[in-house]
Amino acid sequence: MPFINTKVNTAITKEQELTLKTEFGKAISLIRKSEAWLMLNFEDNCRLYFRGEDSPAAIAEVKLYGRASASDYDALTAKLTEILSDTLGILPDRIYVKYDEIQTWGMNGSNF
Repeated sequence: MPFINTKVNTAITKEQELTLKTEFGKAISLIRKSEAWLMLNFEDNCRLYFRGEDSPAAIAEVKLYGRASASDYDALTAKLTEILSDTLGILPDRIYVKYDEIQTWGMNGSNF
């Protein structure tokens, strides 16, 4: 049950959002998860400053029920960075990817 919350300080068109959704859905398999359980949120036009500047920047926060290996995280970070850069034109060195491993996750009125 991964959740990816993406914040950018640029606009995201509907077409770009659909591209991000599709590509993130494929990329999540890199940490051995399925799009069937993936939830996404995209927040555009955020007031993000990085290195003191408001040039295009992004942060993708990945919350994951359970754990993944370091090499799987490395692969997903590389892929998410590539997707955001290719789709939104944000330079890779202005993209953060953050991971949180969650031990308790609820859905449909109960916890896993």
